[in-house]
Amino acid sequence: MEHPRDLELLTEKAELLKAMAHPVRLCILKGLLEQGECNVTKIQNCLDMPQSTVSQHLGKLRDLGIIKGTRHGIEIHYQVVHEDVRKILQALF
Repeated sequence: MEHPRDLELLTEKAELLKAMAHPVRLCILKGLLEQGECNVTKIQNCLDMPQSTVSQHLGKLRDLGIIKGTRHGIEIHYQVVHEDVRKILQALF
């Protein structure tokens, strides 16, 4: 039987994996890890998708603490900040 605290940790890790499992989000994360940081326009151009779609995916990753955005003038540059996610991406790619 799992201890409730263990279940919380397992649930948190499962949420990270679910967020990463989407092909678009995985592509975004891979690109961010390779580039260090990137803005929405550059990500949008690489993926050839509407900005609203890219922003939704970035929002999901940001809400889970996988990425963070830093404002540079009128642009926000995103980077991967979650260490577990970094390790998983490095193992995958």
